[in-house]
Amino acid sequence: MPTIHKNIEHKLARLKNGELIFTNDFRLQGSEAATKMALSRLTREGKISRLAHGIYIKPKTHPLFGIIYPSPDTVAEAIAKKEKIKIKPAGAYALNQLGLSTQVPMNFVYITNGSSRRIKIGKAIIKFKAVNPKRLAREGTISSLVIQALEELDIKKIDAFSSERIKELLLKEDQKKLQHDLKITTARISDFIVQLLKTPTDDRMDTIKL
Repeated sequence: MPTIHKNIEHKLARLKNGELIFTNDFRLQGSEAATKMALSRLTREGKISRLAHGIYIKPKTHPLFGIIYPSPDTVAEAIAKKEKIKIKPAGAYALNQLGLSTQVPMNFVYITNGSSRRIKIGKAIIKFKAVNPKRLAREGTISSLVIQALEELDIKKIDAFSSERIKELLLKEDQKKLQHDLKITTARISDFIVQLLKTPTDDRMDTIKL
């Protein structure tokens, strides 16, 4: 019967460089202690690299820069896929994704229907924040991200540039999805968005009917 070490090596042979490996991939193939021991040995041999607790990578290297690590966003998406949970960017990361902040966050925050947790990847931190399912029921790709960003802001302090950027983004959203998302968000944010979209810009009627 193959050892857990051999099972992991067989899996590695099928993976592309840069792909992630999770400790629980081998949960039914050996004990947790044996799995950890095998992964530690393969790490020492340079066949895999440890990213975080229970997460490894088959190294992808660059001749000048060495191992190329995946972005925190890639890791977060891989965890979500592995655990069959939903995640959506929130907080400062949502602001960055929308172009409302040029500062690259060190904390990559996601709301989720899974459990809350904190995962350190190098100097970056991935945070999963468990929330009410309604917050994950938003349908619009753009509107859901905008609403999640607005939840982190003091709406009264949003400047003209940011307001126009938000409006520009929301005008690209599917109207039915936007209407759906406005119905299930807070009155404070819904009122702000409705007023924003009903206000003409530079004498142009680039508004949306809600």
